[in-house]
Amino acid sequence: MFTERSLSGEPAAVRSAYAPDALVLNCERDFETLDSAVAEQLLLVTDSVDPLAYDPSWVPDDAPEELHRFAGSDLTVGMPGDGGVAWTHQTEPPCVFVKPRLETSPTPFVEFLIAEALVEVSLDEPEHFLGFFGERYPEFARVVGDRLGPVDTYQLAAALYDAYLGLQTRAAFETWGEDYPDLYDAWADAGERLEPRLSDLAGEVARGQTEFAAAAELACSGVKHGLSLPAPFAALDTDAYREHGADYAVQWAETTFEKMG
Repeated sequence: MFTERSLSGEPAAVRSAYAPDALVLNCERDFETLDSAVAEQLLLVTDSVDPLAYDPSWVPDDAPEELHRFAGSDLTVGMPGDGGVAWTHQTEPPCVFVKPRLETSPTPFVEFLIAEALVEVSLDEPEHFLGFFGERYPEFARVVGDRLGPVDTYQLAAALYDAYLGLQTRAAFETWGEDYPDLYDAWADAGERLEPRLSDLAGEVARGQTEFAAAAELACSGVKHGLSLPAPFAALDTDAYREHGADYAVQWAETTFEKMG
């Protein structure tokens, strides 16, 4: 299921600089989550596996089943929304997973995703929004629950955590122009491609053309690129969010949805 991916050039240099112990693994098949039976194969390529376990009271009853499973004691790697690259600290050393869905993607883009994951691995942050929100997740779900169903609530929470991580990873990406010029260009190019999608995002939400959670996913992706975000998402690209984390996210959600009526 897993084979070590050989890195060279700038991605290898990023690993050496940010997460020298991390393993980068190719996966035989795509996945959103790896259940415990498959994930145990990680023992063949890592030194140890230490599954996460969260307080089940953090997960609302109507939350997606994947979130309930993730909070449990079984080893669960990856969650919906992780995209083509996922990472975990549940192994020693930590692992970055490259999924087959990226086989047809441009090499610079794939290398940037790997580098981004290595930077995220180097941060002292949870690998999923449930660890970020913690005991405040039920409150967050309640705040948005009148307008969003459980799946959209999950999508919004994932987007908000993506923005929180983006505030931290952007600080690294912005300095890469000299040391990792190809990766810097890939980061800048991804931002340029995303920017037009943000220009009328607020209008699309107002006209009902784009759901709020989907809009949040787009806008929060722009944080790591330093893009200009429409209201109400611009309030997430702030030092206050980086400093106060989940408390800020819950307050932002409450204020935003009160204004939406």
